[in-house]
Amino acid sequence: MGRKVQSDFLFAQPSFLSGAGRLIDLWGQFDDYNRSDAPAEADAKAIAADWFVVGQDIRDAVEQRHSEIETEVTAA
Repeated sequence: MGRKVQSDFLFAQPSFLSGAGRLIDLWGQFDDYNRSDAPAEADAKAIAADWFVVGQDIRDAVEQRHSEIETEVTAA
């Protein structure tokens, strides 16, 4: 199970200080989102990331099953 993929790139990653700043931000001026040039570009990035995560899940399942089979073979 290798590197994990982040599929929430369209959302800003808040910090503790930005969370504290939101307490006094009554007009929502502090909100920040990762943007794309066009909606189609954002959709394409999101779909590609989603499929990459699906592929990663399949790869992880295959690796897990492979290690289970190896354990069964060595135990027998």
